[in-house]
Amino acid sequence: MSTIVYVHAHPDDEASGTSGAMTRLSQEGHRVVIIYATGGDHGTLPEGHEGDLAELRRAEAEASAAITGVQRLVWLDHRDSGMTGWDQNHAEGAFMQADVDEVARQVAAVLDEEDADVIVGYDWHGGYGHPDHVQVHRVTRRAAELAAGRPRYLEATMNRDAGRRLIEAGRAAGIPEEMLWDVDAPMDDGNPFGTPEAELHWAVDVTPWLDAKRAALAAHASQPDAAGLLAMPEQPFAAMMGWEHYIEPGRPDGMVVGWPFVS
Repeated sequence: MSTIVYVHAHPDDEASGTSGAMTRLSQEGHRVVIIYATGGDHGTLPEGHEGDLAELRRAEAEASAAITGVQRLVWLDHRDSGMTGWDQNHAEGAFMQADVDEVARQVAAVLDEEDADVIVGYDWHGGYGHPDHVQVHRVTRRAAELAAGRPRYLEATMNRDAGRRLIEAGRAAGIPEEMLWDVDAPMDDGNPFGTPEAELHWAVDVTPWLDAKRAALAAHASQPDAAGLLAMPEQPFAAMMGWEHYIEPGRPDGMVVGWPFVS
């Protein structure tokens, strides 16, 4: 059996991004670990909730892990940096301001403790440019170099061309233009969403695990982004969330439909 370590920026990123593959891995007997860089303390505090948001989001992450079968959660305890240009970008303890090598050594220590076979981070712009996601990319790539076991290194991302095809299908079906999301528009850092299909290496079909993916999202009930995804009808949800995509630096060009985690 293998051990796969995922590094995510905030609680709920795992549910929307990689929960299908994580569920399959755990059901097949592999060990799955998540390292969270922050507690998501600049997310949305539900109306009427009087407690600490980071504590609430930790509890939601634990509920999500119980659904996907993740065996261990590791918290690095940095502050959520907020979106690009927010005052929180420069706050004390903001993850985007952390020393990359220092955090990478923390992550590498977990990799060695777990004898990890694979580490999964994000693409170079974190999918949509969130500063904490970009920092996850830097930290995870460096941690893979520092770990004594030199695990395989993968980057989770989104297929920009598939998103464009979904938009065109929605337009052809008569969905109003204002309800269609333009993946080519500038995201948080000014770059388009995700990664072009020509730069991807792995497409993973997680449609058999969509029920778990929905349940993992529902575990993060405090956050509007999760609620928005859950509000999608079944067919569009499956089209959008039924595939997960990865880059594997150093692998020959070309996207393969397959299973990159266990050789």
